[in-house]
Amino acid sequence: MSIAVAVRKDARIVLATDSQTNLGSERVPTANLSGPKFMQIGDACLAATGWTLYSNILADVLGRRRTPPRLDGDVNIFKFFTRLWGELHERYNFDKDQADDADSPFGSLDSTFLVVCPKGIFGVATDLSVLRYERYFAIGSGAPVALGAVHALYESEHDTESIARSAALAAIDHDVYCGPPVHVATVRERVARTRRRTSRAT
Repeated sequence: MSIAVAVRKDARIVLATDSQTNLGSERVPTANLSGPKFMQIGDACLAATGWTLYSNILADVLGRRRTPPRLDGDVNIFKFFTRLWGELHERYNFDKDQADDADSPFGSLDSTFLVVCPKGIFGVATDLSVLRYERYFAIGSGAPVALGAVHALYESEHDTESIARSAALAAIDHDVYCGPPVHVATVRERVARTRRRTSRAT
């Protein structure tokens, strides 16, 4: 459930999430349980929507590493999640394969993830496929509303954070599984430098 939305504009990438936790049909008041739905991993931020248990599993997996994994592009993000898939089956024996599509040859994490890093915005689907988004992306039950809000505001004079916040607030206003306050994280975009070649006339 929830909402996590990322916007890339003017060399900044902003991730905004809501704070509400839902346990099935039960909504936990934010005065009793509230916090950002993303974690900092090196230079990247990782947000998850779906099963809250993933926050515990990810904290455990990352806590056993000496150095944070590199989440700096689709290849390394895919590697991280395929290793996570392996650990889910080897270390957490309460895990089971789930497939949204009975005809799919792949298992399912039954949750979606959003990664922002200096190289861009990356969405991780339930089947572990990783896609890079140029301008914006959102996950969670409030994603359709948030994406509509970003689409309407992206070409305006609003700055990156304002757009991301507005999108998250739109999801909060219209989706029963999203709730305030909004938490944001900002990443500076890293632009690859190209070397200039100079030639000398002789």
